[in-house]
Amino acid sequence: MEGIIEFLRTDNFLIVISVLLCILCIAFIIIIATFSSLNKRYKEFMKKIGDGKNIEEDLENYMYRVERVEKQNAEIKGLIHSIDANMANCIQKIGIVRYNAFKDTGSDLSFALAMLDERNNGIVLNGIYSREMSNIYAKPVENGKSTYTISEEEQEAIQKAIDSQNIYKMKE
Repeated sequence: MEGIIEFLRTDNFLIVISVLLCILCIAFIIIIATFSSLNKRYKEFMKKIGDGKNIEEDLENYMYRVERVEKQNAEIKGLIHSIDANMANCIQKIGIVRYNAFKDTGSDLSFALAMLDERNNGIVLNGIYSREMSNIYAKPVENGKSTYTISEEEQEAIQKAIDSQNIYKMKE
C-alpha cells in the first residue's frame, strides 16, 4: 500500500495522468467530429428521401395535422350525439293506409297517416274524401295510443309507424 502512495507522489504519475488525459481529449474530439459528420449525413439523407424537403419537418407537420383531425373528430362525435338526442323528439316513424271511406267513390282516396317520434308520440291524420267534400282530422298519439276514439285504418297506420324501422339513429 505504501508503494502505491509513493508512486502517486512521483512525477511519473503526473506524466501517466497527463498522457491519459491527452488520449481522452483526442478521443473526445474524434467522437465529436464523427457525430457531427454522422448528423450531417443524416440530414442530407432525410432531404433526399423528402425530395429536397426536410422529412423531419414533414413528419412534425403531419403529426400536428393528425392531432388536429382527432380533435375535430371528437367535436363531430359530440355534435352527432347531441343531434341523436334531439332526433328522439322528431318525426321518425311514418305509417300510411289508403282506403275507400264511402262505397260510392271509385278508389282509395281516403287515408290515415301516422307520424311518430322515437317514443311513439305524435299525431295521426285521417283524410276522408267524398264526392261532396273532403275532411282531415288530427288526433294526438302518446306511446302508440290516442285518447280519442280511432278508426281501424288509423290504428293500422299507427301500427305501421311503430313497426317501421328507425333508420336515422347513428350506429356505434
